[in-house]
Amino acid sequence: MFVLVEMTDTVRIPPWQFERKLNESIAEELNKKLANKVVYNVGLCICLYDITKLEDSYIFPGDGASHTKVHFRYVVFHPFLDEILVGEIKSCSQDGVHVSIGFFDDIVIPPESLQQPAKFDEAEQVWVWEYETEEGAHDLYMDIGEEIRFRVVDETFVDTSPTGPSSAEASTSNATEEVQKKEAPYTLVGSISEPVLTGTGEETAKDWS
Repeated sequence: MFVLVEMTDTVRIPPWQFERKLNESIAEELNKKLANKVVYNVGLCICLYDITKLEDSYIFPGDGASHTKVHFRYVVFHPFLDEILVGEIKSCSQDGVHVSIGFFDDIVIPPESLQQPAKFDEAEQVWVWEYETEEGAHDLYMDIGEEIRFRVVDETFVDTSPTGPSSAEASTSNATEEVQKKEAPYTLVGSISEPVLTGTGEETAKDWS
């Protein structure tokens, strides 16, 4: 679920921090820049693990700050495919079940990856598994706040870097539409279609009823 990623960056330290130890100032700046941010094709950055190398620092004309090239390792949330995670149902929609693991909310289990047969209850706004027993079908509701175990089957990274308008005539309405279509920079796609993830028999019925 968590991995160590080797990174390199040039860190700017303002003059008023020169009285501090360089490592402490650099660690603080790196966490300000990266913590709780998604790096494209890397994952969600959590915290600095360690600094492996500091190169020479430079002060450029017109800028009193020091600039240091830093090699470091960062703790990143990036589950591998087929990894099994435990989360909590945050909401349900026609698009599927939306799951949170506390510090990361952009997880979705699409309808085709739910236990089948499943249906969406419009009135309750929840997904329902029509569980078959010897006594007939039982509706097992996937209620908000319930714990859920799922397998990671896919991931999507979206480059959310700011871009300039395509033309000088771009209207305010187009800009508003773009904001509404803004996607999460990192999304996990899960699946609970396997019996091992939801349990079977009486145990499942008790958990989901």
